[in-house]
Amino acid sequence: MKGLIQRVSGARVEVGGEVVGAIDHGLLVLVGVEPEDSEESANRLLHKLLNYRVFGDDEGKMNLSLSDVGGGLLLVSQFTLAADTRKGLRPSFSSAAPPERGAALFDFLVEQARARHSLVATGRFGANMQVHLVNDGPVTFLLEA
Repeated sequence: MKGLIQRVSGARVEVGGEVVGAIDHGLLVLVGVEPEDSEESANRLLHKLLNYRVFGDDEGKMNLSLSDVGGGLLLVSQFTLAADTRKGLRPSFSSAAPPERGAALFDFLVEQARARHSLVATGRFGANMQVHLVNDGPVTFLLEA
């Protein structure tokens, strides 16, 4: 399971002009699910999302986690993260989990996140989404679990 995290001062997801998820200060996470991923992978990724130190402390050093700062967590499914881009000029999506499996694991990740963190929002799985964000830094990392 992959999570492309971006530290944001604000982010929102719209579907058909309607805001379906939004946060202020926190992390926007684009989530890609691969065929070998499991609930264990989702739990490992969630642990990293909540504890990865990407927020500045009093000295401006990245020593604080999302849990430390109490920021929002916006989870957005993005199967294109699992694309194989090593050959040619067109991505292959054979390395992405089938939609049913991807939806189940994404839903599991969201459920676990809501049980462990108070500020969790999401996009809508499989929808054509417009993601708006203000990347703070910019700070972006690709986490794999």
